[in-house]
Amino acid sequence: MKVNIIGENISQEEINSYIAYGEQKYSNKVIREMTVQTDGDFVDLKFEFADVPFDRVRRITGYLVGTLDRFNNGKRAEEHDRVKHSV
Repeated sequence: MKVNIIGENISQEEINSYIAYGEQKYSNKVIREMTVQTDGDFVDLKFEFADVPFDRVRRITGYLVGTLDRFNNGKRAEEHDRVKHSV
């Protein structure tokens, strides 16, 4: 994780506590970068998160699927023969 310090210098111990705070608060995300901006007794923390991979999901022949690789030959033929309507 990249850490940016803006303003006064702070100790490594304080930086580590801010990192631990961010990891606890955003435990379901991956923190890519943290910016610590100090102004006297006030500290502003900004976190930048890593991108989350997203797979496209479509409804095909009654099933929610991302790809057709798990379909058997019958379902693949059904998908191939379906009529696509325009709006």
